[in-house]
Amino acid sequence: MRRLKYVAVALVILLAAAQFVRPERANPVTDPDRTITAHIGTASGLVAILDRSCGTCHSNETVWPSYSQVAPLSWLMARAVAEGRQAVNFSEWGTYSPDQQQALLAASCDDVSTGRMPGLWTWLDQSAQLSPQDIETICAASHPISARATGVSP
Repeated sequence: MRRLKYVAVALVILLAAAQFVRPERANPVTDPDRTITAHIGTASGLVAILDRSCGTCHSNETVWPSYSQVAPLSWLMARAVAEGRQAVNFSEWGTYSPDQQQALLAASCDDVSTGRMPGLWTWLDQSAQLSPQDIETICAASHPISARATGVSP
């Protein structure tokens, strides 16, 4: 029993000390002309879905919730945001070539269709969950524009 108390005290001290290790939680400046909104528009509803469910990790406009202030969640979230921005950054959409944009949308369709995205964060942020209609909208955007315009699938 005494050993269990020592372990508990050590764990509390370790968690308290961990609060002093603060990851960077910065949002880079966003050029509005580079965003996916500027390039795709809002008519399809795609941008609203991406903002709600993907923007926390895949944009320069991360909303850092209160739990992102507490270690070890702060470390995990900072890492998820860094990796997400590296994979695709919807705030930098204009810097991708049209072929890269199509490939990124196709990968997004695949990731949301298989449940890989939006990832485990949905248990902390219920609004990030995707409905079947949201997934359909993302996947519809992944088809080349010419195919959508003619009604022919790729």
